[in-house]
Amino acid sequence: MIPKVFKEIIDLGDGREISIETGKLAKQAHGSVVVQMGKAMLLCTVVSNYKQSDVDFLPLTVDYREKFAAAGRYPGGFFKREARPSDGEVLTMRLVDRVLRPLFPKDYHAETQVMIQLMSHDDDVMPDALAGLAASAAIQLSDFPFECAISEARVARVNGEFVINPSRVQLAESDLDMMIGASADSVMMVEGEMDEISEEEMADAIKFAHEAIKVQVAAQLRLAEAFGRKEVREYDTAEANEDLEKRIHDMAYDKCYAIAKKGTSKAERSSAFAEIKDEVKASFREEEMAEFGHLVGGYYRKAEKEAVRELTLSEGIRLDGRKTDEIRPIWCEVDYLPSTHGSSVFTRGETQALATVTLGTSRDSNKIDMPSHEGEENFYLHYNFPPFCTGEARPLRGTSRREVGHGNLAQRGLKGMIPDDCPYTVRVVSEVLESNGSSSMATVCAGTMALMDAGIKITRPVSGIAMGLISDGDRFAVLSDILGDEDHLGDMDFKVTGTSKGITACQMDIKIKGLSYEILVNALQQARAGRLHILDKLVETIEAPASDVKEHAPKMINRRVPNEFIGALIGPGGKVIQELQKESGCTIVITEDPATEEGIIEILGTSPEGIAMVEAKIDSVTFKPTVGNAYEVKVIKVLDFGAVVEYIDAPGNEVLLHVSELAWERTENVTDVVNMGDLLQIKYLGIDSRTRKEKVSRKALLPRPERKERPNKD
Repeated sequence: MIPKVFKEIIDLGDGREISIETGKLAKQAHGSVVVQMGKAMLLCTVVSNYKQSDVDFLPLTVDYREKFAAAGRYPGGFFKREARPSDGEVLTMRLVDRVLRPLFPKDYHAETQVMIQLMSHDDDVMPDALAGLAASAAIQLSDFPFECAISEARVARVNGEFVINPSRVQLAESDLDMMIGASADSVMMVEGEMDEISEEEMADAIKFAHEAIKVQVAAQLRLAEAFGRKEVREYDTAEANEDLEKRIHDMAYDKCYAIAKKGTSKAERSSAFAEIKDEVKASFREEEMAEFGHLVGGYYRKAEKEAVRELTLSEGIRLDGRKTDEIRPIWCEVDYLPSTHGSSVFTRGETQALATVTLGTSRDSNKIDMPSHEGEENFYLHYNFPPFCTGEARPLRGTSRREVGHGNLAQRGLKGMIPDDCPYTVRVVSEVLESNGSSSMATVCAGTMALMDAGIKITRPVSGIAMGLISDGDRFAVLSDILGDEDHLGDMDFKVTGTSKGITACQMDIKIKGLSYEILVNALQQARAGRLHILDKLVETIEAPASDVKEHAPKMINRRVPNEFIGALIGPGGKVIQELQKESGCTIVITEDPATEEGIIEILGTSPEGIAMVEAKIDSVTFKPTVGNAYEVKVIKVLDFGAVVEYIDAPGNEVLLHVSELAWERTENVTDVVNMGDLLQIKYLGIDSRTRKEKVSRKALLPRPERKERPNKD
């Protein structure tokens, strides 16, 4: 039986189209679509169990995978099948999850899976920009309780013009790369990197992407109507008790307000709030707790949240006593770790990051091997968030998605400041040692100082700040440098990194509908003021990059040589280069540049003598004497028909000085003119046309004796 297929087309307005199709594949899923742009095809399926899970949160899994067959490739490595997701896939999962999760009801706790797979790849299409559209379209075809359709779009700016869902080639020419997630009414998520743009330019890019998203949302709704909308499923909703809620609010609100107003530390505040919660629980009889005790915690948290928000909106006071635009105390230190190539400590309030920098060769670059993208990064940043940084003990289960995402944000904030001519591969690692509010932005600040301490000539220092927003519809307060608690209770949290010139990266999660662009720009301007304040603290600690790398750090020398000499430098089976690395103590990496037909030689070492030894060997291998020039040589072998001499400036380069070229007079014995170890000058005459060998002469540099006149026989 031929399936009935439903299809909608989205016109991007520049000759490109996106199609959404359902009815052909994966029909047992609760919703499935194929989204296609060019030759790129994504299959998205969604399934949600009909039975609620025994947890108090939504167990939502968003999974994005790129199949190597989609690009006609085999997976790399020993096992020839896809395994754990790459960082690129994890970052796409996070982008989709952050927009979908808030749109499910808070009391919906059924196990839910959104699975997105790249089934066909197109080099001109970046598939991650289509993942949010595919996820939302599949959900619209299901019976899930879901607030509204959304979509995501990438926006770039090429030659001053905004472009939706650009190709990778266009993105390379763009001065911004932003992913926007939104419904028809509201922007919900923003993430991206920029080339030091202004706050107004960033807002314009968001507006442009939002208009494109509205078209994509409308297409989903048309598809759902044509397919036949399903009635939203029923599920066990959360129990409500208005009388109980009011009783707890009356008991806790004023006390929470008073605690919040004291402006205490995280530990003191947590202890005080816990005491109030215990008092509330103690006020109920045992039989009351048995009946509705499971509701008490939630109602208490609601009262606490309302008290803290009202304190900020009405009095402009925050949990730790700061004003809304006040930054916590900052202290910094560089060169903290004696053996690293660069290090720094950045502490802001109760958040602390220790950053290290390691310098290496191109061999140490971060290889990217995805079906949709192959390449390598010569600057990358890793972020670690151990449980002790929040005073917790919990299992260690490898790198989390959160760590991948926060590290990527910090990397995007810093990478634009690494100069193109930086000879090193640079790895930054951030160890978060304390956390109470934006360790990712602390990572940016610590990373900046560590790079400068390592002697990397960054274009400009970068700082980062996390901001929050609290609004009740009529009033709003923008919070600079938010705490962890403010992150949870606020209506928007956004992180912005930048230099004194402009924004380099951002990440926003907006939790309220219809946020005006006026408030958004206002918040970005306040973020700029805070960012510049933090930047001043960084520059006070280290004003400029170190003039050179540290004494124990490797020095990098890059040399280019014609490809014809690479074989001689490597030697048979790599014998020459291996022996040279052993003797010099240097790491030598040779790569070929197809564009110039040259070999790029990277010499990395801590010993100047070792580096000089390698350079001397390169000079020796690539030495080509010039016809007509004179060179100093040393006699290394004496033969009956001449002497073998070695160029002083190019050890290892030998040439035969024929006996006939030793002197103008006839030479019976070579040793009458030169002996082993003698230093002398020769002239290079080029290739002998008869023997096809190099020809040199000593006598050509000597004055030619006058010819004796023959005696007159008469």
